[in-house]
Amino acid sequence: MLKKAITNPKGLTIIELIMAMAVTAIVVLGISIILADSQRSWQRMYDDLNAEIITDSYAARIAFDSVVRKSSREKYLLANDGSWVEVYYYEDISSSSVDRYARFYYVSDGYSSGRLYVEYGRWDPAASNPKSPINVQTICSNVSSCVFKGAGQSVQMILTLDDGERTIDVVTSAVLNNY
Repeated sequence: MLKKAITNPKGLTIIELIMAMAVTAIVVLGISIILADSQRSWQRMYDDLNAEIITDSYAARIAFDSVVRKSSREKYLLANDGSWVEVYYYEDISSSSVDRYARFYYVSDGYSSGRLYVEYGRWDPAASNPKSPINVQTICSNVSSCVFKGAGQSVQMILTLDDGERTIDVVTSAVLNNY
């Protein structure tokens, strides 16, 4: 009896098809886990970088630096306990004497996080009341403590921000630049 030999069958067997599908499923599952983890990491990083406490720290640093750097070297006042600092500056470049002031101070109501403020005003040392406030601006919230220090012609702000999830310490110094 002659046996016919099977040579090169066309198509796939069911076992080969199941094995190919299993390998493909494992690869797709691995890629999806990697993509999901990458998305979670990116979202966490984005949330951390754009959190209110981070933007508050940038706002505080920028406001403090810009005001102090344009202030006169002639004079600045600092509270004994470091709770506020007051710097004096020229209204414009053509002014012959220092005629404005800015006072940075921290206020806490004792129950929630405090706020950092800056008060701008006119300063006339010859007047009976030399200071007349123009406006007060809130620089940032979530402030748990703020201390101001002075050394020579520079002023330093040590600010602690706390939003309940994280705490950030902001230390910035600026040199009084105007003459």
